Amino acid sequence: LAVPWRWRCTPRRGGSGCLPAGQVRAAFLRFFQERHGHRRLPSAPVRPRGDPRLLFVNAGMNQFKPIFLGTVHPRSELAQHRRVVNSQKCVRAGGKHNDLEDVGRDTYHHTFFEMLGNWSFGDYFKEEACSMAWELLTEVYEIPKDRLYVTYFGGDSSLGLSADEECRDVWLRLGVPASHVLPFPLKDNFWEMGDTGPCGPCTEIHYDHVGGGRNAAALVNQGSPDVVEIWNLVFMQYSREVEGNLLPLPQHHVDTGMGLERLVTILQNKRSNYDTDLFTPILDAIHKGCGGPRYQGLVGAADVGRVNMAYRVVADHVRTLCVCITDGIYPGLSGAELVLRRILRRAVRFSSEVLHAPPGLLASLVPTVVEVLGDAYPELTKNADQIMGIINENEVAFLSSLERGRRIIERTVQQMEPSTNFPAEVAWSLYGNLGFPLDLIGLMLEEKGISLDSAAFNELALEDAKRKAGDPQAGQLDNRNTCLDVHSLAQLQNSNVPTTDDSPKYAYKLGQHGQYEFSPCQATVLMLYRDQSLQKEVGAGQRCGVILDRTNFYAEQGGQACDQGYMICLGQQDILFPVESVHLCGGYVIHEVTAVETLRAGDQVQLFVDEARRLACMTNHTATHLLNFALRHVLGDNTEQRGSHVTAERLRFDFDTKGPVTVEQLQQVEQVVQDVIKRNEAVHMAEVPLTLARRVQGLRAVDEEYPDPVRIVSLGVPVETVLTRDSEAAMQTSVELCCGTHLLQTGAMEDLAIISERQLVKGISRVIAVTGGQAKQAREVGQCLAMEVDSVSLRMKQRTASIPEMQNLSKEVGQLTKVVANTAMPQWQRKELQTTLKALQRTANTAIRKLEVQQAEEKAQSLLAKHCNQPIIIDTIAADSLSILMKVVNQLCDKSPGTSVLLLSPQVSGEVLCACQVSKNCLSAFSAADWAVAVCTQMEGKAGGSPVVAKGSGNAKGMQGALTTALQFAQSKL
Repeated sequence: LAVPWRWRCTPRRGGSGCLPAGQVRAAFLRFFQERHGHRRLPSAPVRPRGDPRLLFVNAGMNQFKPIFLGTVHPRSELAQHRRVVNSQKCVRAGGKHNDLEDVGRDTYHHTFFEMLGNWSFGDYFKEEACSMAWELLTEVYEIPKDRLYVTYFGGDSSLGLSADEECRDVWLRLGVPASHVLPFPLKDNFWEMGDTGPCGPCTEIHYDHVGGGRNAAALVNQGSPDVVEIWNLVFMQYSREVEGNLLPLPQHHVDTGMGLERLVTILQNKRSNYDTDLFTPILDAIHKGCGGPRYQGLVGAADVGRVNMAYRVVADHVRTLCVCITDGIYPGLSGAELVLRRILRRAVRFSSEVLHAPPGLLASLVPTVVEVLGDAYPELTKNADQIMGIINENEVAFLSSLERGRRIIERTVQQMEPSTNFPAEVAWSLYGNLGFPLDLIGLMLEEKGISLDSAAFNELALEDAKRKAGDPQAGQLDNRNTCLDVHSLAQLQNSNVPTTDDSPKYAYKLGQHGQYEFSPCQATVLMLYRDQSLQKEVGAGQRCGVILDRTNFYAEQGGQACDQGYMICLGQQDILFPVESVHLCGGYVIHEVTAVETLRAGDQVQLFVDEARRLACMTNHTATHLLNFALRHVLGDNTEQRGSHVTAERLRFDFDTKGPVTVEQLQQVEQVVQDVIKRNEAVHMAEVPLTLARRVQGLRAVDEEYPDPVRIVSLGVPVETVLTRDSEAAMQTSVELCCGTHLLQTGAMEDLAIISERQLVKGISRVIAVTGGQAKQAREVGQCLAMEVDSVSLRMKQRTASIPEMQNLSKEVGQLTKVVANTAMPQWQRKELQTTLKALQRTANTAIRKLEVQQAEEKAQSLLAKHCNQPIIIDTIAADSLSILMKVVNQLCDKSPGTSVLLLSPQVSGEVLCACQVSKNCLSAFSAADWAVAVCTQMEGKAGGSPVVAKGSGNAKGMQGALTTALQFAQSKL
């Protein structure tokens, strides 16, 4: 073997002779790969694949869930696995497994960690799994046997489960002393994937850090830092049903997981994960970057000023940031992206506030992280510059938000009544909108002797959680007829029910006149599925899933929406069974129907796909491939697809980008697509072996499991040509692995218009596009709106002298701005028009202000002449708005500083506007706000303002009385 089975370094000797973490990881992988015939797989990205319930991949088994659930496609690579080993990148922050707030407080919690794991899918079971684990730990890593303790499931009478004596006996046969083999209850030694699904007893291996010949059995599973779990071996042999009962699984699996960080701590003779070479280079780099005291490993009260906690937080979080950003999760505003934003901001806070590090420290640690982890995960090396850029941008934004948040807290505190709680809605706004950490809000308020209204805050948080969650039960109920459970899948397989032949979905051709002709499909009902059970017969009115021997319906996969249509039973031509949705599960295609008559296994049916919907999906799917190619062509080869969704109405495409796509780039992308459409290129499709397909230069593939053989879709170049060794043909066109349905020639697309482009989070953009008639309509709408904007622009240039006319133009610009923002039109044109409209709005506002100032000056001159510099001016004038009336008052007081002014302006509507200003000489005597309130109350209205200026309004009926009140009020004060 490449890695020797024995090293001269034992875990207890310590010193420089101990194994580096990289060799510990490599030894694990090679042990299972070379000695026990496991297939070594790379780590899956930490962005979960096809599991919307997970924020991050948080365990090694996540990527293998389809195998455990039995839903894996029989032709996929995943289905071929029997023995597998890997080191999986895992993140536990947010969701069910959330270690975020614990990180830094102790020496063993992490948000990112590596899970070493070996799996058996229906191959070996308890005896082999325990034997391999014991051999690796005691013979390869040379961990002293007397320091290891193993636990097993002790049974549960309430569930009718007896103790796992089979597992206990395996350990005893391996030579583990009976005093080191310990039973534990359900909560410790029974593993479950979720509320339902595969589960089973587990056996854990624990390590005693102290040793010295003592018996530490009493400390196992007691939370002692001296005796820690290092490896968990799960034996999946049951499935928990919705009702809570357990049924035996048709196939047994083994799923093991061992945290690399804990293992390295033991082998390097340390007591803290942060003292191993997985962290020490990063901690050294932090010390060098901030220049403060060195890391000493202190915790709790001994850690004065939380300096050591800050070291651990920054070291852990920068590892998480590097891994997540590399795998396409960027700091953002929802889901995993929001959690990552909180991780980044927590790291920035500890870096700047506790370590007093200069801005940019976090990004400067990236090269060190890459040095530590880059050999195991080479994708980190490739993305180092991008990681640093994203961290720096987000740090600058957060520091700015912190400053804004502090100002908001200061202002709110100043406005609060004494002895009151800080308003919950302000705290929630700081937390939700500015990303202001809750604990920081608490600390700042504590410094001021103020407490937060926690009950009201928690209520707001609960409301927000409910709003985001919606009704989680709804989706689960809908799946009861379409998603085969593990037992039903096993029953189908054991009954030799063949998987569905869905190749007829590709059976279509171009007719004589260029129209698409879809071949008819006749099939046999093999089984019906209702309420999570297989049935031979379903009565009228019942909703069910129909499993056929063959189908021409497309099941939702690869980002393309499923087909709809109907089926009829042969001999019953007038009875239609509408097909509402189509799903693929373990190779079986399930057609969701509501039976209008009794439907039985064995019935012969004719299938009719909704051809218009299918053709629209085909058009949009081919357009998606073409858009992917065009974006890479215009924006560069580093533009990677991050996701897509194709429906009959439109297509959505997410991709990496360094910034917002410009108007010119959007136009260029559309032009590239239109050129291919005009050339009416042939769309070539063929199934080829997966290994051969992956050798194609320039091949576009997303991170998902592909069947073997796999389907290649190539635009304009025959598949045989792109498969030729050293061929660069795929670099010049679109070549993708894809199971979707496509056009046969690009001309049928007619046109493509990108109608939306926005950044989802920093570094990922989303475009939405339409094709054919919808694209043509979008362009026509765009042209009409462009003409309207030109018309407003022309009228604006004529510079009318009337305020009402200019206000009407300003209003028209505002309305057009809303229409342009919300109408389907080419995005490049939308951006151009929005820029023009913004400039027009500024021009209109400036013109209105100038006209108002001019008009106010004229009226002020007239009033000055009329009142001859009297100390008080009270009068009525014509003014089109409160803004003009205020300007007249301001002008009068500017020209006659010793005068206090109150003006009323009756409007056509019957309302009377009021504005006043008090001379600085009179401020000690009376207030403008009190003056305006007295006058407007006389007119049954309201007013407000400051001691210097105030404004309000009232009813015209009380105007004469208001003028009298105004004079009496002023005279009484002066």
